Amino acid sequence: MLKPAKNELRKPTRTISGVTPLAVMLPPRPCEHGNCLYCPSLNVPQSYTPKSPVVLRAAQVDYSAFEQVKGRLKAFKSMNHPTEKIELIIMGGTFLEYPKSFQYEFIKRCYDGLNGKNSKDLATAKKLNEKVKHRCTALCIETRPDVCVEYIDRLLEFGCTRVELGVQIIDDKIYEKVKRGHTVKTVVEATRALKNAGFKIGYHIMPGLPGSNFKKDMKLFKKLFSDERFKPDQLKLYPCQVLEGAELEKIYWKGEYKPYTEKETKDILVQMLKIIPRYCRVMRVMREIPPEYLVAGTTKIDLRKDIEQELRAKKVKLNEIRFREVGFANKENLNSDLKLKITKYKASGGKEYFLEIVNKDNILFGLLRLRIFGKKAIVRELHVYGKAVNLGKEGAVQHSGFGKWLMSEAEKIVKKEKRGKIDVISGVGVREYYKKLGYILENEYMVKRL
Repeated sequence: MLKPAKNELRKPTRTISGVTPLAVMLPPRPCEHGNCLYCPSLNVPQSYTPKSPVVLRAAQVDYSAFEQVKGRLKAFKSMNHPTEKIELIIMGGTFLEYPKSFQYEFIKRCYDGLNGKNSKDLATAKKLNEKVKHRCTALCIETRPDVCVEYIDRLLEFGCTRVELGVQIIDDKIYEKVKRGHTVKTVVEATRALKNAGFKIGYHIMPGLPGSNFKKDMKLFKKLFSDERFKPDQLKLYPCQVLEGAELEKIYWKGEYKPYTEKETKDILVQMLKIIPRYCRVMRVMREIPPEYLVAGTTKIDLRKDIEQELRAKKVKLNEIRFREVGFANKENLNSDLKLKITKYKASGGKEYFLEIVNKDNILFGLLRLRIFGKKAIVRELHVYGKAVNLGKEGAVQHSGFGKWLMSEAEKIVKKEKRGKIDVISGVGVREYYKKLGYILENEYMVKRL
């Protein structure tokens, strides 16, 4: 990579949503339930290929969490990206199925990498990260719906704030066909338990699976948002592809399965994007699969870019969060007359309040997710959008008081709901921020009595 010119920001969209995402890959380990039909076995982390960029980087340092973090911080710095607010993402398989001692050590070493020094244990590493230069403002762990509910306390201890579930499709017959190893009921139970603990929930969705079709995919996708048992906060849309080394490859060559064509893939993604509600963010569209491992299916990994350009050109408005973020907006005609918008909906046995700071063009500047269930009130996410800037620095959107505005409104709602206190699930590196707002740390949550 050529060295960027002075003040040149290389790959600017990496940090345009307000944080710097840093992915750390787990060492290879087979899933305990066996292989799903579509998942390759290539002696690398589950569902990845030997030439996937994140795998190549991890393999170079023997999958050391510390060295991966250190290397990514260096890379971001060389591209002139801010590195003080890090969203740490643990990738590569069902993390919670790894040995318990490995899990604690791996997470500790991630914090050590951010802290730039070794700590004696996880608690010390987390405490140190509250005030260091590179703070973990969010931590995401990927897992299966059937491997998470019993580990909620452990996830909280790790400092996790977001859980991504491999849902794929909500259909038991297709789960059986693709050897998924869990049921729709498991997805429902995991979603509810995780939301009640305050986690932000992401679903991986896979249209075009064996046993499905366009009509069924769309019907079940609509159900994700019409049925209150689901209603995820985020999505990754990964249309099914036939990869080398997957059992699906044999089925494909027998003529018993055919993935969506590029046109069909584009069509279903457009239809999906159009119905996603305003409280949900599409994190990613298409897996980044090197072409040499792709047997059949769409090869275009930047399909999202093409789709969004076409929709914007046609003046089609999407409610999905990422499409509306201020970082992606036309800055020349940006209206700065802002208002608070509140969307209330039922989900997983509780009430969700989705607070947004938007302008008249529906451009999103900041959001907050508040959940009320039983006697509890918990903030599951507070996020101010716009280009990431380092702590203490002035930014066009960040550090403009929007976070305080949203938290103040959330506290008003909690008082109105007659709840005596408000909990916040907070990344370790954001605890200092909440302390300034009058919150204290209790059992891994930042808490304020009202």
